[in-house]
Amino acid sequence: MRDTKKIREFLLLLPFLKGAYASNINITDCFVKFQFNAANTTLNPSGLVYANGANVPASDIMSAVGFTYETCISQCGTGTQNPTWANISQQFGAWLLPYLALISQLPFGARHRVDNLMSAILTVGSPVLAGYSMIITILNAKWISRQFENLSFPNTDHAVRILISLQQNPLRITNENSLLSSLVVLPENDDWWPTIADFLDYTHTWSIASVTSIAWVIIAYLLTVASSLSDVHANINSNGQGTGSVWLWLIPIVIGWLQLSPKCDYMRVKKAMDNADAMAFVVTNHGVVKASDLNERRAVSIETSVEKPSSPDEILTPPIYNYARAISWSRSAEDVFDAFRIASDNARQHRPVTAGATWINAIKRNTIEPPNRSGNPSEVDLYCRLPRYAVRSRWATGMFYRMFVASLLPLALQWATTGAAVLVVYFTPTVGLGCRSLGYLVYGALATTIWAMLVVSSIFSHYASSYSDRPRSPLSSMTTRIARVLSNLLRWGGKSLAILNALWIIAAGMLQFTSIYDNCYCNSSVLGRGAQYAYDIVVTDGLDLNQTKAAWFGALALGGSTAFGFICYMSLLTDLVPI
Repeated sequence: MRDTKKIREFLLLLPFLKGAYASNINITDCFVKFQFNAANTTLNPSGLVYANGANVPASDIMSAVGFTYETCISQCGTGTQNPTWANISQQFGAWLLPYLALISQLPFGARHRVDNLMSAILTVGSPVLAGYSMIITILNAKWISRQFENLSFPNTDHAVRILISLQQNPLRITNENSLLSSLVVLPENDDWWPTIADFLDYTHTWSIASVTSIAWVIIAYLLTVASSLSDVHANINSNGQGTGSVWLWLIPIVIGWLQLSPKCDYMRVKKAMDNADAMAFVVTNHGVVKASDLNERRAVSIETSVEKPSSPDEILTPPIYNYARAISWSRSAEDVFDAFRIASDNARQHRPVTAGATWINAIKRNTIEPPNRSGNPSEVDLYCRLPRYAVRSRWATGMFYRMFVASLLPLALQWATTGAAVLVVYFTPTVGLGCRSLGYLVYGALATTIWAMLVVSSIFSHYASSYSDRPRSPLSSMTTRIARVLSNLLRWGGKSLAILNALWIIAAGMLQFTSIYDNCYCNSSVLGRGAQYAYDIVVTDGLDLNQTKAAWFGALALGGSTAFGFICYMSLLTDLVPI
């Protein structure tokens, strides 16, 4: 019966350990046995230490609370502590399971399930990337809404709403055959703008399920933190407070997306665009006709079949991929703004579209009479005077500044929650850098690296595609090819690291719950202290753990305050833009 139980425990842990148990040990029993022999048989205190690592004299052997790393290895071996299923299930259910369930409340909406799965993996693998995509979305929305504020041309308010709603899609703007200038200028298109704005006016926001999931995580976290602080000695090395802290970023990320309500349902957005396409008109040399009567090109579209996207991630609608769309979206949005801006300037100066015509004053205030907005294709194009490639920058105004600002708070959130987890385990006896704290540091470092790789990849991909339809010199062609190769390598590498990092942070929690870290090497903080000065505190009963408790309180304050600050910042930003 006992053998069957051990086999069952081994099979349970096999996916996480893969042979990590060379032998099961009980470090407490090893220590008690060694201390007893030193006090009653050998009378040699060598290897026994106090809580501060100082050697114990022969007269005070029974006051020892631990032994040196070398002594631990010689007495207990290199195996790991025998895990207990009761502790594993309790810690997993209290610290990790609520967060895993909360992942389901992230916004998805891709055409294929594998893309939704990858968006969840990217979020877990790099919280920095998730926060960056969220804040750059808000900053871009705020920027374009401010750009349109001072324009006085029909449909500007609808244009802002449409552009902001299409941030989760590969926005494409074209003025071939006077498509964009016709859409902006012609009075026949006055129904197109409000119609598509209304089609896109749907929300993915709070629901009973999302509120319940968030409340469950917050309450579970606070209760388990209170329980662990009330009895620091209990399961001190396999306590899940570090795991609870390192996942704390997920709460503000989910709340932030619920506040933002991204339009990421691909089928719904595509249907809205298809319905509006039938209403678009374009001016030709033979008069005003429906754009659908000429060809499949549209002034504003989200289709990628005609124009290749700058990055494959750009066509994936889950909002975490906004990192790949932010630059190209800003450039397209500024093209639309430029068309409205120049048309608005002409209207303010009472210049009609038709050359030599007389401006007709409107009966109603703040309106423009339709005859003032009619003309032939060249006149309509001239009325908007869209910038030509020779003078048009490939980067939207202030793009890199917004990218910089969008990086600050996500980095703070990532390292506040990671730092909180490190604090918890670093100041848990034996104090110092060990396996547990290193695991959290690796997660934070990889998450930051993934964000950097993917953001740089988006810059390279936009650079490579920005002049793809223009004449290029041999040198520019070479730099474009190099940029595209670098973009692909960084994107593939970043996604691969994200998969590994997502699996790692889940495994790191399970390794702690299953006592894999309960061995002489990890418990002695050899990584930080070195083998010569490392020691393992075994007996914590009666030990002064005020420093540990203070560190746990500090970790709660650090992670909780940063997460709360992130939520407040998102609330302020979303209140400033018409989303």
